Amino acid sequence: MSAYQELEKRFRRMALIGEAGAILHWDHAVMMPPGAAERRADVLAAIRLIHHEMTTDPALGDLISAAGEEADTLDDWQRANLREMRRQWTHENALPADLVEAFSLSCSRCEHAWRAARPQSDFAAVRPYLEEVLDRVRDIAAAKAEALGTSLYDALLDQYEPDGRSAEIDAIFDDLAAFLPGFIDDVLAHQASQPEILPFAAGIPHDRQNALGLRMMEVIGFDFHHGRLDVSAHPFSSGTPDDLRITTRYNDEDFTESLMAVIHETGHALYEHQLPADWRRQPVGDARGMAMHESQSLLLEMQACRSPEFLSFAAPVIRDVLGGVGTAWEDENIRRHYAKVA
Repeated sequence: MSAYQELEKRFRRMALIGEAGAILHWDHAVMMPPGAAERRADVLAAIRLIHHEMTTDPALGDLISAAGEEADTLDDWQRANLREMRRQWTHENALPADLVEAFSLSCSRCEHAWRAARPQSDFAAVRPYLEEVLDRVRDIAAAKAEALGTSLYDALLDQYEPDGRSAEIDAIFDDLAAFLPGFIDDVLAHQASQPEILPFAAGIPHDRQNALGLRMMEVIGFDFHHGRLDVSAHPFSSGTPDDLRITTRYNDEDFTESLMAVIHETGHALYEHQLPADWRRQPVGDARGMAMHESQSLLLEMQACRSPEFLSFAAPVIRDVLGGVGTAWEDENIRRHYAKVA
């Protein structure tokens, strides 16, 4: 077995460990009884630590070096895979094991505290947990910045957007800062000149909102043979490319919040499900980064499914599933709800 082949074998094992952690975290957010939170935090931290130990095994660094010497024998995908293996190895080796464990524990505890505090908007209750997470993130940034030779922010950014740098983002934001304020003023002025948008009736049952979300997921192309929709404190998309777990939450005052969350998370799931099957459980087969991931969810939520064409199709479905009757439920008023700017 060549060095590269041994690397593929090892990274496949590490990916399987990561998949187990992803499903356990989904359960933590969706199904787990509150009393199990502390023990689950320990389990998630242990899985994260096992993954870290596998990635920082000194033999792995030797294999990466040896595979680099074999690069001429690799095809384009294999060379790209080796590059992403080296990226993961570099990020993990920048961190001591105790920091990896502490960060996982602090995140789990903070998320559990946030769920309890959110219904009352009790920021004081979650603040000490959030401060602990922030302290650990600063520790991670310092360690990775030293290893990568970048700024603190760019070291963190590289985890989520490979090779992304704040200088590139600054240029994009500068352009938006120059354009958006005046444009938003124009849009708001135009909106104010139009007839008032009529509110929908409040108190739509959650089972009807759920049925509408499932119907739209089906229309968009979600594969229910490989995924499911559940409820959580905040919408998210998780699981694996072949075991897709998305969630939403229901708002008694505005069904559109849940529906657009479902559409957004379906966009994430479609991207994950259609990652290259031949490269499952290899770094090169993972999502490219958060910019690509969010582009796919926002393409559906903000563009395709807010378009007049989609809403012309969706409006009668919305009325039928939710039992909407009256002027507020007419096509044009539904469309204007989805185009409203604030």
